[in-house]
Parts: sequence; structure tokens; C-alpha cells
Amino acid sequence: MRPVYICACLFACVALPLAAAPAGRISPDRASDVTVIVDLKGPYSTAAIKEMQREATRIIQTSGVQIDWRRRDEVANTVFNDLVVMTFKGSCTFDPAPPLYDELGPYAVTRTANGEVQPFGEVDCDRVVNSVRIAMFGSDYARAEMLIGRALGRVVAHELVHMLTKSGEHAREGVYKASLSGKQLISASLPLSAMDVDRLRLEHRISH
Repeated sequence: MRPVYICACLFACVALPLAAAPAGRISPDRASDVTVIVDLKGPYSTAAIKEMQREATRIIQTSGVQIDWRRRDEVANTVFNDLVVMTFKGSCTFDPAPPLYDELGPYAVTRTANGEVQPFGEVDCDRVVNSVRIAMFGSDYARAEMLIGRALGRVVAHELVHMLTKSGEHAREGVYKASLSGKQLISASLPLSAMDVDRLRLEHRISH
């Protein structure tokens, strides 16, 4: 099975929402370094989304960066110091007998403006789920939603590295490689490379 490219950069003029801090609004969670707003556009498995958050957090926090997760409908009247918005399109749940799906194209996209990486990403759940389904075997089907969540978490972690380091470059190993197969997305472990951990730590020190 050939690897699929994780992401592509889309050029767009975007503005960061929820950035101002008018009087009387709720303050952000000071314990977190970045808040990830989860915007689910299609059907989803609650178990898969929880696993996605757990896996992405586990990967990113090896660099010392702490993540706070919020649903799109939970952020009214709340102000955040540093946030990213991850939109999930398609069906983020397991279907054992799906229609044929085109494997071409990335798992996710990260938006850029004027050559700079923006804190907006979009995950194609249909494409991720399809790659996971092809990679599954035997007892994997009994834990399909968990594996889908694991794969989504790794795709999200990959996009977060782009956003937090403000870079479109990729690593030669680990979750931040330019392309990953379905088997790699559901393998027992897919961490950041040591170089990426150092890059995130450096960016975190600079921004704080």
C-alpha cells in the first residue's frame, strides 16, 4: 500500500476569530499553551473524536506544549491567547461497507496567507477512514473507532506542527513526514522525531 500525502497548503486570506478580549468575557485556560477548536461538519463517532484528542495531545505534549480542546459550540464569549481551528469534513466514523473512494489527495490541508502558515486546518475524514479501513486486519475491526481516532489524532498532530512552528517543511521520520500509509496511521506508535520535538520546544520558548 502506497503512502498518502498528509497535507497540502492552501493559500487564502484568513482572519483569526476570537482573538480580541473585550471586557466581561471569560478568560482562557492559562494552563494550556494552545487551544484547538474542533469544528465537526459531518457525522462522527464520539469515541473516535475522544481518541483523536488523546492521541494528538500525547504526541504534541512530548515537546512540553499543552493542548486544550474545545468544540466549536463551546467557545461563545470566550477569549483565547493562542488557538487553532481544525475543521473535520466528511464522516468521522467507521463504515464497514463504504462506497468506493478515490485515494488520491491529502488527508488534510493547512491554510496559508502571504506565504505564512495560518492556524486553520481541514481534515478529510473520509480519506483518513478509507486508509484505515484498507490497513485493518482481523481483530482490528473490533476496535475500529479507536483506530480511526488514533489515525485522526496523528493527522491533527501533523497539522499542529505546521501551525505551531509556522513552517511548511516536513520531517524525514515520525508523524511529521510528508506522507504516511494507513498502517503507519494505526501502528502502535508514531511519535514526533527528536528534531521536531526540539523545534516545538524552541518555538514555545520564543513565543512565551
